[in-house]
Amino acid sequence: MDGSGGRGQPRPGNDESAEHTGPEAQAPGGTGDAPTTPSAPTPADTQDARPEGPEGGTPQDTGAGPDHGTAPDGQAPAPGQDRHRTPAHTEPPARPSHTPPGHPDHPDHPFAHSGDGKGQAPQRPEERKRGGLLMGRPFGVPVYVAPSWFLVAILITWVFGGQIDRVLPELGAASYLVSLFFAVAFYASVLVHELAHTLAALRFKLPVRRIQLQFFGGVSEIEKEAETPGREFVLAFVGPLLSLVLAGLFYLGLLAVDPASVPGVLLAGLMVSNLIVAAFNLLPGLPLDGGRMLRAVVWAITGRPMTGTVAAAWVGRALAVCVLIGLPLLTQSGALGSDAVDNVGMDTVLDALLAAILAAIIWTGAGNSLRMARLREHLPELRARTLTRRAVPVESDTPLSEALRRANAAGARALVVVDAEGVPVSLVREAAIVGVPEHRRPWVPVGTLAQDITEGMRVSAELAGEELLDALRATPATEYLVVEETGEIYGVLSAADVERAFVKAMARPS
Repeated sequence: MDGSGGRGQPRPGNDESAEHTGPEAQAPGGTGDAPTTPSAPTPADTQDARPEGPEGGTPQDTGAGPDHGTAPDGQAPAPGQDRHRTPAHTEPPARPSHTPPGHPDHPDHPFAHSGDGKGQAPQRPEERKRGGLLMGRPFGVPVYVAPSWFLVAILITWVFGGQIDRVLPELGAASYLVSLFFAVAFYASVLVHELAHTLAALRFKLPVRRIQLQFFGGVSEIEKEAETPGREFVLAFVGPLLSLVLAGLFYLGLLAVDPASVPGVLLAGLMVSNLIVAAFNLLPGLPLDGGRMLRAVVWAITGRPMTGTVAAAWVGRALAVCVLIGLPLLTQSGALGSDAVDNVGMDTVLDALLAAILAAIIWTGAGNSLRMARLREHLPELRARTLTRRAVPVESDTPLSEALRRANAAGARALVVVDAEGVPVSLVREAAIVGVPEHRRPWVPVGTLAQDITEGMRVSAELAGEELLDALRATPATEYLVVEETGEIYGVLSAADVERAFVKAMARPS
């Protein structure tokens, strides 16, 4: 099934816990000889955290709380990431989170905390949890089988095996081996569906992180959004199209064999299953492929992708309600081939449960699509130049108290350690500053609190939006040296400032 919401996953909401506060500070220029470190800024301060930042500000504790990494796999793809999903009639909703939406610890937040406070920044989900058994890398894209797939394989084997036993009683226990083969073959056709999305994405030069086969189907994790509505339409349509092609091929194979034989039963089952997958995914509501196609059409007409997302998401929610109410009614009426006399008791409960699961999946996916659309609208507001803190250069052996005094005098909020020629070599970690008691600061050189600057920790002041987040994920850290195109030092960017600015932007309505 085509998951609209997979591009990312931060959710609007409160930002109460987004702030990493340190010890209470004395006001710059106060009575003490050695300035103390102020508490972390509020989200409102974030927009002012630039080289021309608040007067008297000093370096702050971005690392006093947990550090930043992306959420567990399957919950928080990188911002801008797209997911195309193929259900085995659909797919289960994402694992529930007990953290309020918009909170940095929420799984859908781009900088969900990882917890050790030692300068680790966002990591890609697959760096933390691969999400299953690696089966191969067709076209260079890793394919994983989630543990939940084995549960649905057992369920399919049990249910379909009983049906085969009624049609071909002479097989006996072997009917379940045939059913297991069907389960594997069906998921192979799901993989073909996902590979269609993957190949289209690669054709449009959109990076694909991976394909995962899971409980109710498959997921193609596409990391970028299509640039045009035409490409979006093609990207969504190729999956159901391949499922229809497979159904046609299985039908042709069925014509060549005895329908009452084992090959006939298998081909008939695969034909019907692929027809169901194609038909379900063509329903015109997010997060299904048909919803993405509808989004592309509205996008092409209005010129606004957000308008297309809103329209397709609300159609998806309407579909969820129709599934919740209509599926049990259709089953009880016998319209789906069931015997109405038997539709009381356990069958009725199972039909209602299936309808509720399908409706929840569609409704949740539609909501995620709206949140991801809001994310894409607000991402350009994250600009390195705006969020960068003014920094003062200090030599490695400078006492911390003296470095903080210079920062107060210059109105700076960060410290950069430079060598004898003025070349920046490391950044003083704010978490380390907070950990030094005030009475010891005159005897602690800043070099002992600094983190060496690697190539990835140098970011351009021109970075913004998704490019900025990608740069931060590529090299995990809590602080980054921001430089001009000429190589001149512009300031220091804190991952915590980016996080707070992101939460604040997401909390605003589109």
